[in-house]
Amino acid sequence: MLVSIFAVVAAMGVVGITAILFRKLDKGSDDRDPGGPSSGHAGAMLSALFLLVFAIAIIVPWTTADTARQNTFAESQAAVETYWAVAGLPPSVEAQLRTGLRDYVDFVVDAEWRMMAGGRLSSEGATRLDTLRNQVTAVQVNDDDTADAKTLVLDHIKDMSAARNQRAADAQTTPPAGLLTLTILTGLVVILFPFLAGARPRGLTILPLLAMAAMLGFGIYMTWDISHVFAGALAVGPDAFLNALQEFQRIAGGA
Repeated sequence: MLVSIFAVVAAMGVVGITAILFRKLDKGSDDRDPGGPSSGHAGAMLSALFLLVFAIAIIVPWTTADTARQNTFAESQAAVETYWAVAGLPPSVEAQLRTGLRDYVDFVVDAEWRMMAGGRLSSEGATRLDTLRNQVTAVQVNDDDTADAKTLVLDHIKDMSAARNQRAADAQTTPPAGLLTLTILTGLVVILFPFLAGARPRGLTILPLLAMAAMLGFGIYMTWDISHVFAGALAVGPDAFLNALQEFQRIAGGA
C-alpha cells in the first residue's frame, strides 16, 4: 500500500517539478483554456485509463465465471460416471452408493448452492463424499471384476473430490484487490473532469455529461454485480448438477 501511495505522489511530483522548471525557463505558454492542450491530453489519458481498468474489471470476473461453470460440469460428470461404475459392485453396496450419490447432489443443489453465494461451501458436503469413499473402501473383493469396479469407483470419487475442491476455490475467487475501487475513482474523475478543467456547462451542453455519467454509473455497478462467481448477473447456476440428477433417473430406469 505504501509503495502504491509513493508511486502516486512521485508521479504527481514529476508534473509539479516540470511545471515549475518550464515557468522558470520561460518555456511554453500559459494554458488556462478548458479545451486547451493540457486539458485535452489529460482528458484523453484519463478516458483511456478508465477504459483499461473497466475492461479488466469486466473480463476477469467473466473469465472466472466461465471457468467455474466448466468445473461444475466436471464434478457433475464425475458423479454420473460414479453412478454408472457402482453397477460392478455387489447389489447391496450398489443401491447404498447410488442413494448416497443422489443425496449428495441433492444437497449441493438445495442447500450448498445458497452458501456458495457467500463464498464458502458446507463441510457436510465433504463429509458425504468421505462417507461414500469409506463405503467403497470397505467392500470385500472376491474376484477381479469386483476389484476393477472398486478401483474405478474410487477413482471417480477422487475426481469428484478434486472438482469439489476447485468449486470451493471458485466460490472464494474475487477480482484483484483495489480493482473495483480504482474503477470507481477513475469513473468519477472522468465524470468530473470538465468541471475540474474549469468548464461550466450550461443548458443543453450538460445533457451529454449526464448521459455519460448515467452509463458510467451503470457500468460501474455491473462490475460490482459480477464480481462474485456464484452471485450476481453472471452467477453460475446448478444446471450441471440438475442434469446429473436427470441422468441418475435415466440410468436407474435403464437398470
